[in-house]
Amino acid sequence: MTSPLEPVYALALGAHPDDVELACGATLLKIIDEGERVAVCDLTAGEMGTLGTAETRRNEAMLACERMGYVNREMLDLGDSELLHTKENLHEIIRIIRKYRPQTVFCNPPEERHPDHMKASKLVFDACYYAGLRKIETIDNGRPQSAHRPRHLLYYIQFKQIEPDIIVDVSSTFKRSRSGITAFGSQFYRETESDQPITMINRKEFLPGLEARSRSLGEQIGAMYGEGFLLSSALGIGRFTGVFPPES
Repeated sequence: MTSPLEPVYALALGAHPDDVELACGATLLKIIDEGERVAVCDLTAGEMGTLGTAETRRNEAMLACERMGYVNREMLDLGDSELLHTKENLHEIIRIIRKYRPQTVFCNPPEERHPDHMKASKLVFDACYYAGLRKIETIDNGRPQSAHRPRHLLYYIQFKQIEPDIIVDVSSTFKRSRSGITAFGSQFYRETESDQPITMINRKEFLPGLEARSRSLGEQIGAMYGEGFLLSSALGIGRFTGVFPPES
């Protein structure tokens, strides 16, 4: 994939390949359907996971990128099972934010079952702020980068059943978003490999459970499917009827 020639509207970051697709893939497709550009960045290759290798997961991530229609996907090497809050790791994420210059950032939630998810959440939160400081210097492809701070940071929901601040109606994109998830074939249940080690996400019940949650979130807003998000700050409303539209 080549680097985008213009800023993206949304940048979705995840601790591991497949985090983004599992938690907010349908919302990313909705954004793309609305004519905006989306990029994805995996902070690690997921190399410490029970199933698959770093190479396998990298190939799966790029297949998901192609299927979902992102303008680009990058995979950093910040250390699966580590993701330490170091200056080097922080500056790598700042570099990515400044490279893609998104208005909206999606990332792992602050409270989660997997420690890497919580570490990623803190790193991305800090990077979104520090990316706006001109005195922090970063270089991409040999060129100094200018400061950029995203306007919005949203946390997607993963393992923990967190009450969302907002729910996005993804009825039009949920089914299509499954193609992004199934790109990560090494990670999920396969009838032909019944002897593989059991993980949290390769149980036969896992993907149906994800759909059930999306159906439940959709029910809360009168839609077929929904994806929920936590807000990192108060939501400002400019055009009131744009958020709370009158009956048509």
